[in-house]
Amino acid sequence: MSPIFHMIAGAPDPVAPFSHAVEADGWVFLTGQMPFAGTSVDEPYPEGIEAQTHQVMKNLQAVLTGCDLTLANVLQVRIYLTRFEQDYAAMNTAYASWFPAGQRPARTCVGVTALAKGALIEIDMVARR
Repeated sequence: MSPIFHMIAGAPDPVAPFSHAVEADGWVFLTGQMPFAGTSVDEPYPEGIEAQTHQVMKNLQAVLTGCDLTLANVLQVRIYLTRFEQDYAAMNTAYASWFPAGQRPARTCVGVTALAKGALIEIDMVARR
């Protein structure tokens, strides 16, 4: 089966040359989203890690919806934080509100030195139909 390259109307414009998601054999790989509040990469980010976490999740949810999926289809998540020690606990609180307890995807969270356009957080996902 040939891969399907998804560009989702209403999701933030890519900050680099990539698709919002790529699908093959029922697996859907979502590119990491930044906390843009609109579709333009020139939109300002919300202030603080909680607001940025919620905005990234909203952006990922828009990509999932555009692929006819929901957060219930998500199996794996990777989170990247620029201020790991400072933001880890607050990010976890915001992130946890998006998934029911007992039904949370496998997850990795790492600290990084920088993210595109100065974001505090980026999240990518793997989903399955």
